[in-house]
Amino acid sequence: MIRPFLRRHVVPLARYLPQTLQEPLREVWRAFAPRSVAHTGRIDDAAYLAHVENEKARFDAQTEVHDLPAIAHYWSNKYLRPRLETFGFSDPDQFFANTLEQAAREVRARRARFVSIGAGNCDAEVRIAQRLRERGIADFTIECLELNHSMRERGAALAREADLSEHVLPTEGDFNRWQPQGQYDAVIANQSLHHVVNLEGLFYAIANAISERGVFVTSDIIGRNGHQRWPEALAIVRDFWRDLPIDYRYNLQLRRREKTFRDWDCSREGFEGIRAQDILPLLIERFDFDLFLAHSNLIDPFIDRSFGPHFDADSPTDRAFIDRVQARDEAEILAGNITPTHMLAVLRRKDSSGDGGNATRTWKHLTPAFCLRKPQATR
Repeated sequence: MIRPFLRRHVVPLARYLPQTLQEPLREVWRAFAPRSVAHTGRIDDAAYLAHVENEKARFDAQTEVHDLPAIAHYWSNKYLRPRLETFGFSDPDQFFANTLEQAAREVRARRARFVSIGAGNCDAEVRIAQRLRERGIADFTIECLELNHSMRERGAALAREADLSEHVLPTEGDFNRWQPQGQYDAVIANQSLHHVVNLEGLFYAIANAISERGVFVTSDIIGRNGHQRWPEALAIVRDFWRDLPIDYRYNLQLRRREKTFRDWDCSREGFEGIRAQDILPLLIERFDFDLFLAHSNLIDPFIDRSFGPHFDADSPTDRAFIDRVQARDEAEILAGNITPTHMLAVLRRKDSSGDGGNATRTWKHLTPAFCLRKPQATR
């Protein structure tokens, strides 16, 4: 009874309260959070539905899901993009389009069938479909599985505007309980796996859904649950934090100033990063990797939506700070002292012969096994 009352009468007003009152209210909310979802991965109906309602409310009017501040684009263009280009693509859209193009060309005798899990507004799927059509791929469909009605409606409108309604098909579905109808030549998960509670069930469904030559292609977050830092990374982030101007320490999303970086658990009030740390171990257990590109950790808080907008991408001082964090980030990851929080991967069904299939393409020595965080272990 308390949680529904808080959701209906208190949460909508809380954002307008002074910061000194917001934090105590958050503590009350956390006390009544559905921990069976946030911390165990079990789907308890009452707790799960409460999280679903929070998630729907959050994304119902959100037309830009993956928007990032300018400093994030400075960082990605300078550091991430050149690394991706060594593998034949420059951004996630091109990564997905290249993989789907190859899958479509392997099934020339019939229509290629793709599905995108947790497609949101279908904006990425529309862009991917445009690229496929520009490359001469005309016989394909991308089913866009999405629970939120408003997002499916926006997706349908985007597809109509781009004259892609026959290719991009918004479809109602809950990825935590998805039962695929038939097989697909590729399953896409674009920044959706870190919202999934029932990863085991979804990965089982995907393994059954992809055809013998089909692929599972994903770009997602594989760091600690709730987008928190593991202790070894948190200590370094807080070292850099001391160098930030005081105005840069204001959390724009939580509306609070953070003298010391506070490691907020985003999964407390929704599905954000709810089982992120389980994604990579389960993928290793259940699939073989054709491609695995892992990157980033320490840089995340400085280029995200909470603090990234404070940085001026045209400021030499701000760029120098980002360059310094990136250099430390890369060195620590390559040394195995911290593990990456992001990945792009192309996977297939587990090789039945047991020999692991073809060698996985990776950047340097960052294999899936190397990037798997082993608590208390040394490298």
